[in-house]
Amino acid sequence: MKTNGDNESAWTVLGDGSRREILELLTRDRMAVGELADRLPISRPAVSQHLKVLKDAGVVTDEQHGTRRVYSVNAVALSALRDQLDAFWSRALSGFTDAAQRSTPTEQDESHE
Repeated sequence: MKTNGDNESAWTVLGDGSRREILELLTRDRMAVGELADRLPISRPAVSQHLKVLKDAGVVTDEQHGTRRVYSVNAVALSALRDQLDAFWSRALSGFTDAAQRSTPTEQDESHE
């Protein structure tokens, strides 16, 4: 998964609903642009633009099959993204727990009232 230079991070890339839909379709099967466009409420050129962004981020790969370019999910990149997401939520929940425990009066504080 690329996250440097001119490439957007996968987190940013997946912030777009159309790209998430494309990625969801590609998790089921490999598809060409036309096949994706037939299943989405966006134009074929828009699908191509979204695929370019996903490919630049390393989330999808493509292969030439005759005159068609077929896209598929990069499983390694998705696994790395999931690891990042898991780490993010673990830190967020840990921080929330710490903050909640600091704001809760202790039994000793309550007995002095």
